[in-house]
Amino acid sequence: MILVTSEGSEELAVEALRNGIANYLRLPLTAEELGRAVDASEPVCPASMAADRIIGVSRAIRDLKAYLCRVAASSSNVLITGETGTGKELAAEFIHRHSTRAWRPLITVNCAAIPDSLIESELFGFERGAFTGAHAAQNGKFRCADSGDIFLDEIGDFSPWAQAKILRVIETGEIQRLGARQPQRVDVRVIAATNRDLENDAGFRKDLYFRLNVARVRLPPLRERKEDILPLADSFRAEFERRFGRSTAFTEGARMLLLEHRWPGNIRELRNIVEAAFIDPGPDAEGALDLPVPFGKALENRTPGEAERILLALSQTQWNKSRAADALRWSRMTLYRKMARYKLSRAGGAGKTA
Repeated sequence: MILVTSEGSEELAVEALRNGIANYLRLPLTAEELGRAVDASEPVCPASMAADRIIGVSRAIRDLKAYLCRVAASSSNVLITGETGTGKELAAEFIHRHSTRAWRPLITVNCAAIPDSLIESELFGFERGAFTGAHAAQNGKFRCADSGDIFLDEIGDFSPWAQAKILRVIETGEIQRLGARQPQRVDVRVIAATNRDLENDAGFRKDLYFRLNVARVRLPPLRERKEDILPLADSFRAEFERRFGRSTAFTEGARMLLLEHRWPGNIRELRNIVEAAFIDPGPDAEGALDLPVPFGKALENRTPGEAERILLALSQTQWNKSRAADALRWSRMTLYRKMARYKLSRAGGAGKTA
């Protein structure tokens, strides 16, 4: 389905894409533009949108998803910041899949893996004979992403020379293949990500920073959204159950340890810990899933905090607050007060259970 409208707005675009519209076009519109949209409209967007890989029930994640939808509805460049392992690539994927560019590719570039000597050929392509071994012309990443998005992961690792090349593409909307005489126009939205503070990084060009920092997305670390730890862990557990072919459940001790850990590696570290638990489940692990011994020993001398005990009780009762309060031997009002103090919440009907 393609929506063509003369009364466009960001709200309409987001609502249309959420309801399975493959492309969103505004009038006035040429027959050529409509033809390209029809030719390219494979059923990619609705299927991909159904698989939301950003998992979480916290207010931080709900607010983040709402903001990402607003970002997706625009064509502005995006800068995603966050610690290692917070899911910057997932955020870029979310923006792309909920945008009017979803029918075109999202091209990912690992900026840390491209040396300066290959920047131009990798990003902009080359003509036949441009250098030794160039037996045929080849498109670069920006050309492949035409009418779509390009994700520049860890852009802070680019050298000043490479940064200048990216800045020129953003400013002119043109690329030039190695060996070519004429530039080519491209329509590409740049989504960049970094775990650095680019604003105060002396090695990063300020003019490029301002060009990228139009829509700013900050991903919170896992320690700032503890409500999401157990849902994420359960999601990874279900994933590895399918891979390893067995049914499991976290022990109460494992769930408490998950809540107590500070997770410096964030979501990536959490996924690795759950996978390690499947690889070495221990001799008495029939149906029960405990955490690797070294992980448990690192936390064995810590006393669980009040917030962790509240989250564990809520998790065990499917966020039924009356039952959680009984388990904690508190009144329901005491539980509400402490949840407000630690800013604990859950989206959906379960969070409203009395």
